[in-house]
Amino acid sequence: MADRKTVFIAFAKEDEARRNLFTGQRVSARTPFEFTDMSVKEPYETEWKKRVRTRIVRSRGVIVLISRATPQATGQLWEITCAVEEDKPLLGIWLDDGYRTKPTQMGMSRCVPWTWEAVTSFIDGL
Repeated sequence: MADRKTVFIAFAKEDEARRNLFTGQRVSARTPFEFTDMSVKEPYETEWKKRVRTRIVRSRGVIVLISRATPQATGQLWEITCAVEEDKPLLGIWLDDGYRTKPTQMGMSRCVPWTWEAVTSFIDGL
């Protein structure tokens, strides 16, 4: 098998069920990537931030699951900022129909509807 790519997933805790659906895409044995995330209840602990940064550094890129909950998801927004600081490629995935407000932390990074083609294209480019 080719080099297995690790991709960090940043999401709001309110979107955990949809994150589970999203990461379920990796169950195919032919899928050459794996997802990692650091979902917790208290995102401001120093140790949590150190562990998140370590996982982001080890990842090839970051996928941001964007929903109406994202603007208030301080942990997710910190993860995005951390990914930018570590110069990781970012891809935003819109989760809610009609909601298209990209977090400012993402800068010029691309955001697209949730499709298998969009995800694989991003990961293939890493």
